[in-house]
Amino acid sequence: MGQKGSSGLFRAVSAFGVVGFVRFLEGYYIVLITKRRKMADIGGHAIYKIEDTNMIYIPNDSVRITHPDEARYLRIFQNVDLSSNFYFSYSYDLSHSLQYNLTVLRMPLEMLKSETTQTRPESFDIFEDEGLITQGGSGVFGICGEPYMKYVWNGELLAIIKDTVHRDWLLYIIHGFCGQSKLLIYGRPVYVTLIARRSSKFAGTRFLKRGANCEGDVANEVETEQILCDASVMSFTAGSYSSYVQVRGSVPLYWSQDISTMMPKPPITLDQADPFAHVAALHFDQMLQRFGSPIIILNLVKEREKRKHERILSEELVAAVTYLNQFLPPEHTIIYIPWDMAKYTKSKLCNVLDRLNVIAESVVKKTGFFVNRPDSYCNVLRPDEKWNELGGFVIPTGRLQTGVLRTNCVDCLDRTNTAQFMVGKCALAYQLYSLGLIDKPNLQFDTDAVRLFEELYEDHGDTLSLQYGGSQLVHRVKTYRKIAPWTQHSKDIMQTLSRYYSNAFSDADRQDSINLFLGVFHPTEGKPHLWELPTDFYLHHKNTMRLLPTTRSYTYWWTPEIIKHLPLPYDEVICAENLKKLIVKKFHKHEEEIDIHNEFFRPYELSSFDDTFCLAMTSSARDFMPKTIGIDPSPFTVRKPDETGKSVLGNKSNREEAVLQRKTAASAPPPPSEEAVSSSSEDDSGTDREDEGSVSQRSTPVKMTDAGDSAKVTENVVQPMKEVYGINLFDGLSEEDLSIYSRFVQLGQSQHQQDKSSQQLCSRCPDGVIKLTPISAFSADNIYEVQPPRVDRKSTEIFQAHIQASQGVMQPLKKEDTSVYREYIRNRYL
Repeated sequence: MGQKGSSGLFRAVSAFGVVGFVRFLEGYYIVLITKRRKMADIGGHAIYKIEDTNMIYIPNDSVRITHPDEARYLRIFQNVDLSSNFYFSYSYDLSHSLQYNLTVLRMPLEMLKSETTQTRPESFDIFEDEGLITQGGSGVFGICGEPYMKYVWNGELLAIIKDTVHRDWLLYIIHGFCGQSKLLIYGRPVYVTLIARRSSKFAGTRFLKRGANCEGDVANEVETEQILCDASVMSFTAGSYSSYVQVRGSVPLYWSQDISTMMPKPPITLDQADPFAHVAALHFDQMLQRFGSPIIILNLVKEREKRKHERILSEELVAAVTYLNQFLPPEHTIIYIPWDMAKYTKSKLCNVLDRLNVIAESVVKKTGFFVNRPDSYCNVLRPDEKWNELGGFVIPTGRLQTGVLRTNCVDCLDRTNTAQFMVGKCALAYQLYSLGLIDKPNLQFDTDAVRLFEELYEDHGDTLSLQYGGSQLVHRVKTYRKIAPWTQHSKDIMQTLSRYYSNAFSDADRQDSINLFLGVFHPTEGKPHLWELPTDFYLHHKNTMRLLPTTRSYTYWWTPEIIKHLPLPYDEVICAENLKKLIVKKFHKHEEEIDIHNEFFRPYELSSFDDTFCLAMTSSARDFMPKTIGIDPSPFTVRKPDETGKSVLGNKSNREEAVLQRKTAASAPPPPSEEAVSSSSEDDSGTDREDEGSVSQRSTPVKMTDAGDSAKVTENVVQPMKEVYGINLFDGLSEEDLSIYSRFVQLGQSQHQQDKSSQQLCSRCPDGVIKLTPISAFSADNIYEVQPPRVDRKSTEIFQAHIQASQGVMQPLKKEDTSVYREYIRNRYL
């Protein structure tokens, strides 16, 4: 890149990807990712978080025509902090669920043969055909699909180059949350991943975006997916993967709250009458297309109030669902579950989480979950009672989730996150059971596995609450379990004040930034500027600016093609419409892009184990399991609060302070108490955070302690040597131990120096050292070297079968194998 007055080219910036291009009133800017951090790994595909970006003005300064309002638009655009919870992947589609990626994108290639001949080559290598011929004419074909644009946040920024550049340049980013932890089950690693995708349609801040727009998109809509995988085999082909998806979102009605009154709880107002539930119909039609049936609504708003407030939404939502259900087939009707969570929380006789657990069980049984392997033989032989009642759709290669749970309260923050955690905990038990990791689909509180999962969900809830409400969660899982420490009440008050401050003073600026970033508003010369608009209502409701083409039927409110394939989601059905979205991509067999081994292990880079992501992530054995000897290492063992390796009650405050370092979607001026913590998240630019040592795998950076507190931290982390090893090495060895060790060393030296050609019987040397004659069957056998034994043919065949099994090639069971296994089951369980 050269400028006037300089000669030649020089490197201006090094980047990991292109976010997109944007233009205000002058020329175009290019937005580049200059710093990234690895957050998760799914099947060998790395997921990165954007840590820093750089905007570069493309036209040369010599031809630039300045505009007085350009700088202000640039400042508003940069208020969307791309370093706060924006994620991307080079090889994994984050906008779709794992079920979509492992079913639709892995369909037999024969179904797309006609598409192959019509699709332009995806590689511009002029030696492509020659290379394929050299390798025996065997290329590698893959299927790639279009992203789900509802959850893509830079779609408008890439629109100008989408049809011009090669598709590999298009890097789609999502906004929300991504976290991954390692569950060690007797040394067997299982990765638990949580991905939240925030919708880019009708996006905004808490009081400025409520309800739904005219197209059925609702405010604060987030799709949360929990993925479980056996990390001992990481490939999608041979590995074991499972996922469960649920959704949160505002009540799909025309409603709002007037914040001009400066009240903590502004009154709820229904803006438009909708007797035929037109908006709700559009919204649930989208959900049927993406998730299938049944659609289950868990409504947590208050039912009984002295002054009618939240109940307004419940009454309208019941009326809308009742109206829509009378036209749907009975087997695909929308299931509505009202439950006043606030009332049960105040009751001393009712356990909130027990009631939620009952709801979660019924929900998971109706929707099922996704798993990419058939039921284990032990599950078929002695199935659990709850396993037989499980819903979903069973296919030869596993199970599919059909339908989804949609949870909402008024804000879809505190109550919703706790309800989603309970449903996720129930689904996690079924996922572990389907992979053969537990004997019953049930998980209890106060186990290492549930504590790890609870920490993931609280990070998830804090992040989403910061993005939409301006503060962390006010009520957590421990609040509803009624085991939160007394100091938690003062923190809840501070979070409430922080949320009120953000909503009253900074939400309007954040909303302008989101509207400009997502392309909802396009600056145009001669028209009012963004800051001159009295409201953005007309930007998000397109029917106020122009007449809609056609009016949907009041009775047949769904898309006709969708209802034909229920309970399966229409997006995952193999049909002509969906095949048009898929592209066949051709690779060489040894191309770097499809080499999972090189992508994960990176053998061409200098690395160390301490910097490896899979070792730095949160681990149940290191962070939750007690460090004392004799404790059951199973992560499914119930432990007392003082037995855990990381006291959830005691150290929770430190983790919450670290969460404050996260920044909101559009960086609002933080409260005074957060400024000092937010500044510590800055780092040097131009580096890859993937290679940094001891870095947290979630969006919460590690909180640095002062030098004065280092002694306390060391005292809490480092266990006494005698407690860990049983002895204290600093006390010195006894004379007897030293004598034994000395004789052992002399024996080894004497044996190593012995001339094997003149071996003789044992004799005692003058120095008192015993010399031994080797009687082993190996020609070389001592403490320094050993000749490996010969392996017979049968053992070799067993080993080769084991290797083939890891690659997905299973050997047929012999008759004697089946009889031995049946005998074992009969003796063990019957």
